[in-house]
Amino acid sequence: MSKDTSLEKIILGLDPGTSVMGYGLIKVKKQDIKLLQFGVIHLSKYSSHELKLKKIFERIIGIIDDYHPDEVALEAPFFGKNVQSMLKLGRAQGVAMAAALSREIPITEYAPKKVKQSVTGNGNASKEQVAAMLKTLLKFNDAPKLLDATDALAVALCHHYQGGKPQQSSKSWKAFLSENPGRIK
Repeated sequence: MSKDTSLEKIILGLDPGTSVMGYGLIKVKKQDIKLLQFGVIHLSKYSSHELKLKKIFERIIGIIDDYHPDEVALEAPFFGKNVQSMLKLGRAQGVAMAAALSREIPITEYAPKKVKQSVTGNGNASKEQVAAMLKTLLKFNDAPKLLDATDALAVALCHHYQGGKPQQSSKSWKAFLSENPGRIK
């Protein structure tokens, strides 16, 4: 039984992490947006980074097989100072992408500022402000203790607001550096 994706679409939003990974699912039918599910995958209990990556893959596949999303949107890692943390976060994101791609689901990445801007109108909004706006937009009462879940929902909603089209990214390091002068040390 295949669904007519022109009428409805399920979007899985992911907020990759190596200790906690957030996920959120919305169903969009024309302009009606319905919250399906959101939560976190706890990873800090696993002893090795390799085991965490395996669990990320297995859990994302499980969510995909349960909800059959049409598209996956991920928050792109931000540029940080700790290279080891960045590598681990990039691997977590890559494994989540591989899970979606293994089921032939298209993926799109969004910068954290783009997600916040899309949901709250402020690219510098706090995680708490994002969660509060989502409670209003998606009509739920209980916000999770871990804001990774609402961050993931925000990524899914951002993807919907962007019309499923990825943001423009820098074409080169030179372009990135000229667009982000405050990041040069």
